[in-house]
Amino acid sequence: MSTSLFRRCVAEMFGTFWLVFGGCGSAVLAAGFPVHGIHFVGVAFAFGLTVLTMAYAIGHISGCHLNPAVSLGLVLGKRFPAGEMIPYWVAQVAGGFIAGGVLFFIASGAPGFTPGGFASNGYGALSPGQYSLGACFTAEVVLTAFFLIIILGATDQRAAKGFAPLAIGLGLTLIHLIGIPVTNLSVNPARSTGVAFFADHKLGSYPGQLWLFWLAPLLGAAIGGILYNALMAEKEVPPVKEEPVTYAAAS
Repeated sequence: MSTSLFRRCVAEMFGTFWLVFGGCGSAVLAAGFPVHGIHFVGVAFAFGLTVLTMAYAIGHISGCHLNPAVSLGLVLGKRFPAGEMIPYWVAQVAGGFIAGGVLFFIASGAPGFTPGGFASNGYGALSPGQYSLGACFTAEVVLTAFFLIIILGATDQRAAKGFAPLAIGLGLTLIHLIGIPVTNLSVNPARSTGVAFFADHKLGSYPGQLWLFWLAPLLGAAIGGILYNALMAEKEVPPVKEEPVTYAAAS
């Protein structure tokens, strides 16, 4: 029995909440706590673990996209109906924003709390390594494209069964290990939107830079989805048309 679109969207909302709360929460609460924090490596693994755990928890319900870019890439990779993409986007952004609010409430309970960047994504002066707009845009496009290739390959019918969540979760971990110093790593518009409005506005306009963390991941996902479908997906061979057998005498 197929699961209704509403139930699948609810699953996406909860799953995206977990991704933002777990991934960004590890950065806000644990990355430098107070001396022996988990640092970049711990944050990268936290993001990977959120996807790994949710893939097993809700993958059979909604497909566990948790990311508007993934939903778009799956549409272009011929794995997801285009008509259901916008409802998924709404659920993902809602889940991410709710997670940002809950995380802010928890973090603000610490004495002397200041939000700082609040695990937000940025370029230029708001990039962790102050990378240029062009470098940040390129990183987000390339890393999102490869993330989609990993997802489409790991969930291909020819791939080993039951291991897709591991490949996808570890793939996201690797992507974060590469990209955190550049943009704080997004590859996910819902993740970026969920925390940007809670950052300290005195540092700069994180919401004003959200355009890049929508455009670049969506572009990268489109490239990854189209490339996988065109070059790596297995194409069904059309059946050979056979002429009916007749017993007419040759003229």
